[in-house]
Amino acid sequence: MKTYFKRFLWVLCLMQIIAIYAQDREFTIHTVAFYNLENMFDAEDDPITFDQSSPIMELAENRTIIYAQKTRNMARVISEIGLETTHNTPVILGVCEVENRGVLEDIINDSLLVDRDYGIIHFNSPDRRGIDVGLLYQKKLFTPTATSNYTLHLKDEITGKPIYTRDQLVVSGLLENDLLYIIVNHWPSRRGGETKSNSKRVAAAKLNKHIIDSLQTVNPYAKIISMGDFNDDPTNDSFKAVLKTKEHKAEVGLKGLYNPMEQLYSNGFGTTAYRDKWSLFDQIIVSDALLDKDFSSYRFYKAGIFNAQYLITQTGTYKGYPFRSFGYEGFTDGFSDHFPVYIYLIREK
Repeated sequence: MKTYFKRFLWVLCLMQIIAIYAQDREFTIHTVAFYNLENMFDAEDDPITFDQSSPIMELAENRTIIYAQKTRNMARVISEIGLETTHNTPVILGVCEVENRGVLEDIINDSLLVDRDYGIIHFNSPDRRGIDVGLLYQKKLFTPTATSNYTLHLKDEITGKPIYTRDQLVVSGLLENDLLYIIVNHWPSRRGGETKSNSKRVAAAKLNKHIIDSLQTVNPYAKIISMGDFNDDPTNDSFKAVLKTKEHKAEVGLKGLYNPMEQLYSNGFGTTAYRDKWSLFDQIIVSDALLDKDFSSYRFYKAGIFNAQYLITQTGTYKGYPFRSFGYEGFTDGFSDHFPVYIYLIREK
């Protein structure tokens, strides 16, 4: 009995020492986020693309004023993602549904963001409407080392004609000397129905898997973050059958992928709603190298959905849905039909 008591006291003492040590540990924390900006088009007609069908081009008047307000609204959201925890805006932010580099320049030059000194990585994609993906990054904290874009080749099953969609953007860079690989996605929509369009997203997942495999062939311990509006939920075939993402960290092996959004989805959370059904299309997945418990370099900490009250429709038919910026009545002075998502990366000081 005395031996057991001594062991108990020793364990208790050890736990107290560990607790004290843990309290003394300090970490640097950064936000990495993704946001679907919902039809972020400028007020000018682009003769090369079909931007005439964009909501802002369908307006009969006040396009310039409305574009300025839409830009301001996007800057406001970006300025607040992760701010409460990190006291900073996202160090890295993937975006989609942007018409061109110019709209991104207008957003980062807004007074709410200009002091963060964001850089832009953007390629024009072959999408028929002219909407692209892009990456914003704080120059003082993240240094790009290489950029590329991968085209998703699709064909209409009936006509055999090419289907033009968004490229997948790949950026490697140093987050304070820690090498990261970022992939920004906007996979084909569910137009025509989920089942009918499923093969397109499976093809997009295969391209994403090819990119990830290529990176891990060079370095099995590559820190990879794949983010985007995938137009699929975490439990769909594109994730579970193709990318083979795991819901729990303990399930992830070497070269495996962890999807922290799957647990959020299992708990009933979503980023976009349609016909009273929530979906979690906006996701950020990470490679196993970001799950290591050695915090001498940046590791994944936690994930979340940024759904502040002002981003939620407060009244009417769509009460509780994301407060989108355009509706049947035109510009609503809202934000987006998607909530942003984010992860925190931490490193011990």
